[in-house]
Amino acid sequence: MEKYNMSKNTTFYALGLSYKKADAAIRGKFSLDTKAQSDLLLQAKAEGIESLIVTSTCNRTEIYGFANHPYELIKLLCENSKGSVEEFQQVAYIYKNQEAVNHMFRVGTGLDSQILGDFEIISQIKIAFNNSKREDLINTFLDRLINAVIQASKKVKTDTEISSGATSASFAAVQYIIRNVEDIRNKNILLFGTGKIGRNTCENLVKHTKNTHITLINRTKNKAIELAGKLNVIVKDFLNLQEEIKQTDVLIVATGAQNPTIDKALLNRKKPLLILDLSIPRNVNPDVAQIPGITLIHLDYLSQVTDDTLERRKQHIPAAEAIIEDMKLEFNTWMNTRKYAPIIHALKAKLNDIAASELAIQRKKTSNFDVAQVDLISARIIQKITNHFASHLKNENTCVDESIDFIEKVFQIGQLAPKHSSSQIEKTYKINLS
Repeated sequence: MEKYNMSKNTTFYALGLSYKKADAAIRGKFSLDTKAQSDLLLQAKAEGIESLIVTSTCNRTEIYGFANHPYELIKLLCENSKGSVEEFQQVAYIYKNQEAVNHMFRVGTGLDSQILGDFEIISQIKIAFNNSKREDLINTFLDRLINAVIQASKKVKTDTEISSGATSASFAAVQYIIRNVEDIRNKNILLFGTGKIGRNTCENLVKHTKNTHITLINRTKNKAIELAGKLNVIVKDFLNLQEEIKQTDVLIVATGAQNPTIDKALLNRKKPLLILDLSIPRNVNPDVAQIPGITLIHLDYLSQVTDDTLERRKQHIPAAEAIIEDMKLEFNTWMNTRKYAPIIHALKAKLNDIAASELAIQRKKTSNFDVAQVDLISARIIQKITNHFASHLKNENTCVDESIDFIEKVFQIGQLAPKHSSSQIEKTYKINLS
């Protein structure tokens, strides 16, 4: 496996947890709001981490970055969320080097999304990239990789039909409502929260239900007013939340709070109510389902709903994977060039030193020594030798790391950095990452 060591003895890691193994409750514990993400970046910088990004969505929380050992990144995640190392170990994944690169490409192109072809995650990666860049936490490697992933995402979206048809968490929510609520056009619908998923849900509600009784409530009223102006829906004050809930037939919760915003105390009503919680962490206390007449549906359930659109999308996975392979090859070619360029320069310098030393000896021994002619010949020989090494390192079947190590040892170029003991670190932090 190729190593992506940019400085010292750091390794490139991708680690985190997603919908695949972590349920909504656990994802909620590791969820990072805007402030927590900012705090994590500042802590990383203070602790000497040179390059990383952090993303946190309803489906996953991940860190991509360089470290001596993955625990350095796990520690950042746990100390800035409500999750523990023990909980992380039970549901998390840790990839390094090429596997980490592969993972980022699949996430960024929607192949690893809870709903296949959902491209909302690439926007989160862009935001994470800009946040880290502001803190000077993006090195050349991560800059190039993220841009390659963004380009791959664009190409997959435009050159394949893997995102064709309307399928997303917000669309799934609206489809569930249409299928399970009779006469939805004339029902009262209340949307609480106007973040990205809330905005998308509201747009889908207006488009697909033709309902004129949609009400928005948001803690920051101006955001709700802005959205309402575009979609011609009603806005109410946050203080009127309980009163509006009494009158509604469908309540959609899409707030970004770290604790439940809807509980039994707010649901003082007698008629049936359908509640859809589209938040991570959960923003509706699960115990409301115990109230007679209340139906509570969470985002995870909606994401499991498959239809013909998703089945059609699966047919385009091979085409998407082919695009990813092309982009990865281009990225790895660039990376290998960065790897072997310094060793080629160092080898050339070493050969020049050897030649200069030998020529100095021969100059003393030989009368009428033609310095210019000998310098020209030796320079041409050295160039041919280094060209052969460069061609070898460029070959796609070459293990660049092993070849560089070999050249360093044979020509005694530089010294290899001491290895960090993973077992010692795991012992120190009492963590098993096997």
